[in-house]
Amino acid sequence: MSRVAIVTGAGSGIGAASARLLAAKGLRVALVGRRVEPLEDVRRELGEAAVVISADVGKPDAPQRIVDETLRAFGAIDVIVNNAAIIRTGPLESYSRDLFDHHYAVNVAGPFFLVAAALPSLRTSSDAAVVNISSSVGSIAKPGNMLYGSTKAALEYLTRAWAYELGGDGIRVNCIAPGPVDTPIHATYSDDLDATYADLARRMPLGRMGTVDDIAAWVWWLSAPESSWTTGNVIHADGGQVLGLPESAGG
Repeated sequence: MSRVAIVTGAGSGIGAASARLLAAKGLRVALVGRRVEPLEDVRRELGEAAVVISADVGKPDAPQRIVDETLRAFGAIDVIVNNAAIIRTGPLESYSRDLFDHHYAVNVAGPFFLVAAALPSLRTSSDAAVVNISSSVGSIAKPGNMLYGSTKAALEYLTRAWAYELGGDGIRVNCIAPGPVDTPIHATYSDDLDATYADLARRMPLGRMGTVDDIAAWVWWLSAPESSWTTGNVIHADGGQVLGLPESAGG
């Protein structure tokens, strides 16, 4: 029987690309997201290998419902890809308490309680893996990114803590920290995408933004049987962003 993966934020971007690749590698996939229409578009591509679960991972009841619906559809859970996230940028004084709480509900509490709810199933899997999607700004301070970046730093810490605690159960936990990737999330905080993308690309030592397939390849590798002795890692798939600003990009 093929393994089963839950992918959050699966309607577009990294989540959709990861779901497609996992399905191509033989996994059955629960596609999780807030909006049904894009999830259904991905499901139609994947056919019987996928089901749609409409859920906001930041809601308290969502993790257990996602697990229950996945088990009803496929009878097992072997892989969790915690990809869903929100981002808003701005200076310290611009953040409301509601916006602060919403970031932590989606970006931290969602993954935390989804893994907790799935533990009984993960513990019965012969090849269980959790892949968290962080960000390069979890490691480097950038103006306006303090709230989003702090949630991603928290997710990276959880990656190491879970890997340590769950290793005895045979559950491996790893994290990918992408740099700027061409996904719809940038439109949620930028009014001029062309200028934003040009600025982001010039700041990469490799000279380009990432693609969703750059990250999906790592999602597959960190969930694949071939990486069964790998846990507790944060992989910076970021074009070298964490190395610092290239001299050619200016100060």
